[in-house]
Amino acid sequence: MNGALAVFIAYLIGGIPFGLVIVRLMTGRDVRASGSGNIGATNVLRTTGRLAGVLTLILDAAKGWLAVWIACRLTGGSVLWMSAAAFAVLLGHAFPAWLRFKGGKAVASFLGAYLFLTPIPVLAILVLFIFLLFTTRHLSLGSVVAAGLFPLACWMILHPDWPVLVSAVAAACLIIYRHSDNIRRIRAGNERVFRFGRTEQ
Repeated sequence: MNGALAVFIAYLIGGIPFGLVIVRLMTGRDVRASGSGNIGATNVLRTTGRLAGVLTLILDAAKGWLAVWIACRLTGGSVLWMSAAAFAVLLGHAFPAWLRFKGGKAVASFLGAYLFLTPIPVLAILVLFIFLLFTTRHLSLGSVVAAGLFPLACWMILHPDWPVLVSAVAAACLIIYRHSDNIRRIRAGNERVFRFGRTEQ
């Protein structure tokens, strides 16, 4: 019972649209009407500015960490339920019920959730992500490659129990799926480069 409750709470926490709230409070605008229409940190950064983007990134990562921490507390550290909660918080962010299931790409929430569950593999792929970001200037490419290699990093570094590995594979698939449009633009050669600041008016 506590495990199922933890997963449900994780989904609800994941659905908190911090990007939407921050932009509304700072500008009165709906971030979904600007840029890519996404509620995540990247679109907030591009349309509203550095402060809003960084706040969104931190809070979205924090809700991922909090969701797994709550699952840990509710289930006595059950690897099964913590792994399920880690994926559930990503589902909540990507498909929030109160935004008609149209949310973000779940990268920041992924970072927070799996920093709690599998910190060393996350730090390993974070190094790769930063390298790809600075060499290609494509945030989406770094996200997709890092997410895709995350299950392998978990397996090689931790040799974890099966729930962690299944959760890692599911998370990687979700993030890659949410970047489908970006992947098409990368292939076409017209994906936008990353700049740390507002780029759209």
